[in-house]
Amino acid sequence: MRKFLFGTVVLALLVAIAFQTGLARPLVKWRVETALLDPGVGPKRADCMADRMVDRLSVWQLYKLRQGMATLEGEAEKATGLGDLIKRLRRVGDGESVAVVTTSAGLCAIGIG
Repeated sequence: MRKFLFGTVVLALLVAIAFQTGLARPLVKWRVETALLDPGVGPKRADCMADRMVDRLSVWQLYKLRQGMATLEGEAEKATGLGDLIKRLRRVGDGESVAVVTTSAGLCAIGIG
């Protein structure tokens, strides 16, 4: 039991170090990019947005963003318009996350992101 507890603590410490030093950045970027591709964002735009979002938001903010954008009971699986998207973004409750998502989408759409 003691070895298991020690191993768990060491593993948690290694994961925390990986996130703090940026070693986990490729994995986080891949997850963000995949989350953008699922609702239909194009591959080039998803890559651009994921780069900007991972650079500007913490892992915790990205997690909260994912949870806030999730479909609730009675909602369409995918946001069908700008109104639905704005409603889901408001649920996040983090102004910085909303600002990063919207500016990333805009800048990447016009090609200067």
